Amino acid sequence: MSGGQPDLDEIEACCAALVKGRMSRDAADRWAGRWVVDDTLEWDELSWWALRLLYGIDLRHGPEEPYLNDDEQVRGWLEEFRRRRAG
Repeated sequence: MSGGQPDLDEIEACCAALVKGRMSRDAADRWAGRWVVDDTLEWDELSWWALRLLYGIDLRHGPEEPYLNDDEQVRGWLEEFRRRRAG
């Protein structure tokens, strides 16, 4: 992924890597977080929606508890992203 502001391809790639287990939830959260907290950037609606979902993807109910968003829900988000992107 590039060092500049990510485009829709890069955001989708991050989501897909997470769903396929090639990226950890912690890594996806940190990747998205760097963009979400930068208030100098402007985002289209779809990018902002997806980045806000990824930021916090590693949150749990408690230290040894399941994630707030299970794997099935994350897969659904990727499918929704792709539907919205296709128009």
